[in-house]
Amino acid sequence: MGPNNPDRSLDLSLYLVTDTALCGPRGVAATVREAVAGGVSAVQLRDPGATTRDLLRTGAQVREVLAGTGVPLFVNDRADVAHALGADGVHLGQSDLPPEHARDLLGPRVWIGLSAHTSGQLDRALALPRGTVNYLGVGPVFPQATKPDAASPLGLAFLAELVATAAAGGLPSVAIGGIGPDNAAAVRATGVAGIAVVSAVCGRPDPAAAARVLRTEVR
Repeated sequence: MGPNNPDRSLDLSLYLVTDTALCGPRGVAATVREAVAGGVSAVQLRDPGATTRDLLRTGAQVREVLAGTGVPLFVNDRADVAHALGADGVHLGQSDLPPEHARDLLGPRVWIGLSAHTSGQLDRALALPRGTVNYLGVGPVFPQATKPDAASPLGLAFLAELVATAAAGGLPSVAIGGIGPDNAAAVRATGVAGIAVVSAVCGRPDPAAAARVLRTEVR
């Protein structure tokens, strides 16, 4: 488990971020099961409105669904919940626990992702001691509706710039924000290690089919 296990590499190519409301009656765990069957390579549990106990409950269900698949579970924002669940990783925003503190808490074997939306944030991430962060989440690439407090869209040209700078510093990037089957290939062509999707899978009538279409676009 985690970055220091030589048997495991991190496949970020099709990265699902869950949305409890969008998953609807199907529920988060069942949506994740179907999405992984369709080719999702990493899953981030995200529910900023949930209580800690609800997040732990959902996280345990998702962890069970992912057992044996090789697909890692990340927890959004909450290093404490990631630790309690024994999750594979945590994804941190700019206002969350600083990554160096999360690394101290979680140890060397857990993956840490960090959102970086500006050149300044990217520079600060690259200045951290090597191994503090394992990948960057960059976006939003296009206008999107699932995160009302998101920054302005970056566009493909600026995304490519940020991704190249991050790669030169040894960090892979995952792009997020308004990505779907129509633009996934163009995003992948910027050099990102993967694309992150929310509404393009969560809440679709057939999450497995939705994931398969995206998988074809980013292959």
